[in-house]
Amino acid sequence: MSVPPTRGESWTFLTNHARVLLCLARDPEARLRDVASLIGITERSVQLIVADLEKAGYLTRTRVGRRNRYTIDTGLALRHPNEADHPVGDLLNTFLHREDVPQEETGR
Repeated sequence: MSVPPTRGESWTFLTNHARVLLCLARDPEARLRDVASLIGITERSVQLIVADLEKAGYLTRTRVGRRNRYTIDTGLALRHPNEADHPVGDLLNTFLHREDVPQEETGR
């Protein structure tokens, strides 16, 4: 049986909205069930987040056969006033670029 984290141990820097967006940027044809599993939230939560992102214009869903393909509008500004001068593409590039760099180039 796992012990629930105390208040100071349970927070993270990124929201689930950012995590869903990053997952769909990595794999635009990912099933929401798989996104939920990767992030550690329910599929229903991912569905609601995708609906939020679509409503705000960050995501467009296109049906391709029996699957969905998600396209991200990387030019839209981040939502918080303190980051509104940065497009969402900056956030994606920060995280996606690091994954593309071979380990020897990261200095680790």
